Amino acid sequence: MNQPRILVIRHSALGDIVQSFAPFAAIRAHHRDARVTLLTTATYAAWLGRAPWFDAVEVDTRPGLLDPAGLARLRQRLIGHDRVYDLQTSTRSTRYRWLAGHAEWSGIGRFASHPHRNPERDHIHTYERQREQLRDAGIGVVPALAPEALAPLTAPPGFALPPGPYAVLVPGAAPHRPEKRWPDAHFVALAASLAARGLAVVIVGTTAEAPLGTAIRQAKPRVMDLTGRTSLPELAHVLGQAALVVGNDTGPMHLATAFARKAVVLFGGASNPSLTAPRYPDGGWPIIASAPHLADLPPERVAAALDLTP
Repeated sequence: MNQPRILVIRHSALGDIVQSFAPFAAIRAHHRDARVTLLTTATYAAWLGRAPWFDAVEVDTRPGLLDPAGLARLRQRLIGHDRVYDLQTSTRSTRYRWLAGHAEWSGIGRFASHPHRNPERDHIHTYERQREQLRDAGIGVVPALAPEALAPLTAPPGFALPPGPYAVLVPGAAPHRPEKRWPDAHFVALAASLAARGLAVVIVGTTAEAPLGTAIRQAKPRVMDLTGRTSLPELAHVLGQAALVVGNDTGPMHLATAFARKAVVLFGGASNPSLTAPRYPDGGWPIIASAPHLADLPPERVAAALDLTP
């Protein structure tokens, strides 16, 4: 008998990837004897190649309708599977469903064999949505994923971390969403509160967010600035060892909660935490600190949420 072939599709940003860790594991456990392949974007391919859930990881360039050569390559990646779990479930899903040929399909593509049937799927959190989708495909239980299961995704950092307990600040957000950023001055004030309680402070972010790290470090020279200096495995290690993590609604905060770190996520009125906030492996919620305008969320309130006030 030929080995069953399973394809999982998951693209998009870091937070979306992290929210799929437990579903990835559940699919792997359900199809224990199958060859499971992940189709994702180039940013995450090498990192997720370290994960224990896949036999192979392939890159999707997401070709448009006017790219016949790209569509032909995509079709070669999609056909030949017995079942596809489309965890992306985007506007491209029907196109991908058609390109996949006769494979069973879990998701929202037209003519899916195992559609997610909840008509309110766009109005529920990803945590519940993905579990409902897998339930409709015959995977009834998605167990909470213990942080230790993420060890293959971490790597020792190429820099010396503080020797004692440390807090991580995540001051960045998507470049096109500046309204999701808490002001630098507020992070500086929070760093002072953390230091007063004996915690070292580490800042993480992408190269594009390095100016934010620089601004905070200039105001608080003892802060360790790692913006632009961590690979994804190193970022996972830094967050996984932190005493606590505070940051905007952005990808690293999802990674912090995947490692069950104490976390405060900062929300303005531009996002709905009931739909987008990070979740802990058991479905619990981190501390949510919010204000209609993030600039109006005082550092004292965030410090109080962390029980840092005298």
